[in-house]
Amino acid sequence: MSNSPSDEQRINAIRFLAVDAVQEANSGHPGMPMGAAAMAYTLWTRHLHFNPSDPDWLNRDRFVLSAGHGSMLLYALLYLTGYDLTLDDIKNFRQLDSKTPGHPEAERTPGVEATTGPLGQGIADAVGMAIAEAHLGAVYNRSDQSIVDHFTYCLCGDGDLMEGISQEALSLAGHLKLGKLIVFYDDNLVSLAGPTDVTFTDDPVARFDASGWHTQLIDVDHGNDVDAIDQAITVAKNVTDRPSFIAVRTHIGYGSPRQDNYLAHGEALGPENVTKAKEFLGWPLQPDFYVPEDVLRFYREVGEKGSRLEAQWQATYNAWKRANPELGATLERALRKEMPANLPWPTFTAENGNVATRDAGGTVMNAIAVSLPELVGGSADLDPSTKTYLKNCGDFESGNYAGRNIHYGVREHAMVAATSGISLHGGLLPFAATFFNFLDYCKPAVRLACLMKIRAIYVFTHDSVFLGEDGPTHEPIEQLAMLRATPNCYVVRPADAIETLEAWKLAVASKDAPWALVLTRQKVPFLGARDAAVGKGAYVIADAEGGRPELILIATGSEVALAIDAKKIVDAKGVRTRVVSMPCWRLFDEQPQSYRDEVLPPAIAARMSIEAAATLGWSKYVGDHGFAFGIDEFGRSAPAAAIANAFGFTPENVADVALQKFALAAH
Repeated sequence: MSNSPSDEQRINAIRFLAVDAVQEANSGHPGMPMGAAAMAYTLWTRHLHFNPSDPDWLNRDRFVLSAGHGSMLLYALLYLTGYDLTLDDIKNFRQLDSKTPGHPEAERTPGVEATTGPLGQGIADAVGMAIAEAHLGAVYNRSDQSIVDHFTYCLCGDGDLMEGISQEALSLAGHLKLGKLIVFYDDNLVSLAGPTDVTFTDDPVARFDASGWHTQLIDVDHGNDVDAIDQAITVAKNVTDRPSFIAVRTHIGYGSPRQDNYLAHGEALGPENVTKAKEFLGWPLQPDFYVPEDVLRFYREVGEKGSRLEAQWQATYNAWKRANPELGATLERALRKEMPANLPWPTFTAENGNVATRDAGGTVMNAIAVSLPELVGGSADLDPSTKTYLKNCGDFESGNYAGRNIHYGVREHAMVAATSGISLHGGLLPFAATFFNFLDYCKPAVRLACLMKIRAIYVFTHDSVFLGEDGPTHEPIEQLAMLRATPNCYVVRPADAIETLEAWKLAVASKDAPWALVLTRQKVPFLGARDAAVGKGAYVIADAEGGRPELILIATGSEVALAIDAKKIVDAKGVRTRVVSMPCWRLFDEQPQSYRDEVLPPAIAARMSIEAAATLGWSKYVGDHGFAFGIDEFGRSAPAAAIANAFGFTPENVADVALQKFALAAH
């Protein structure tokens, strides 16, 4: 190793900020920051383009710490280079409401590009960012002016590569030949519970090779060698026809008595080991959180270079915008997450509206696509079934990154995480589509997207047992309850084409939350021209005649039409009945109490929810004296009509159940 003394001192500043912060909190992961510090130092000081004074600069390089447990590595770099992160923030590591939480949170800490921690997802986020860069560059760059032209870097560990999402993501990136994506592997041979060879004896380099990546291996003698790492990054940046993977053999807990021991992974070193590590690496024992003035000055100068880089880019951008004013206006509108003034929304009537809501959704998407060029996305090999293909918009693929249809293949987890990466990059409104039952494969990434409050649209079709013959393996039962329980997610299950249209209007206008549109496979009837108040979460779609309602039927999706048919039977029995369509619980809960009481008057205790899914959660709306009619078991394989009969989802049975429950409530 041939590092200069100044390099060693600067690297040690990263190491011991991490060590001292973890020790102060008595919680955290010191081993990875100690071992990977040289790698991160080389990237951040010699290659990474960033501007701490403008963390949102469009053409910055992106850096994703997929191994989010090593968060102090990132926080140390952010503080040292001059982001809005103070030494007090470093000292406040893992404390309540601090800017330095246990794992990086994009919405909390300036300079953090993606919320990471659940392993593997950061790699897929980075793939999404690289997709966004490639697409925006293809759409907006001109031969003499490149305004979107940057790299996406990701640092991962063995846990990331063990999680299945990593294989999905690296396979997709290799297929797409994303040449500006560079992934570093902190190959320290140690995981949380012991040596990696207890469970992990793959050859990661061969694995990436086989998936179409350019690969390099830096051996253990050069894992802290700045020049060797620098050379590897330079080589990777010059490989433009494939993504790059750089495996760097490092020592977890480098320089401490716990070096190469799993005990360095997930707990503070302890005062004695901290002292010995500082002595071994020649670092002052006191004060804690020490950064020499010349080291801090060096890092701040690195950060200040970013202002000059952005200024140079801004001059290019200004000239580009003068030459391309319409493109410039479109890009800036998209970056602000604003909609065009007049999107060409389709109209649904009795003539064209008796369709499955998945078909209605496809009609809406294609009607607005030309006027909404930032709308990009795809499905998990299901375009013909989810109806989410954007016609005449091209396929995103090597050789045509301007295409807007992304073929993710059967890779649901990576698809949704990549969708998050596309959104986090900025300038695009991404969507992802699959069957609703396969939310199970997407859920970890959906959860992080909700935590980040990203702007994305999920289209989940085949929304209930009524998809029929495919049977219980494909029929969602618990998914609505699970998704509704996830904070920050707007789950909309529209009843017909008009509600689907209104759901899309809300989803594209949203700036700070994911939206999940849950759509039918089967045709549903057009429920009439009306002001469908989807934006209020629930509304009265059919009211009682001749006086105040005595019974309220609350339904979503395809069951709204069923409730309306049941109402006719109940009305004929002399019970005045109101039907409420409730496409989105969260939106309804956000309404003023006065509106909620208007739709569901507190004095009317006879209420029944109707939904072909788990009943969990409906008690909030039907009350103590109401009844939730649903399906709390797995589905069956049969034609939809047979399933409806088997589970009692017929107008006659729903009416009978409602009358029985109403009779009980009346007592």
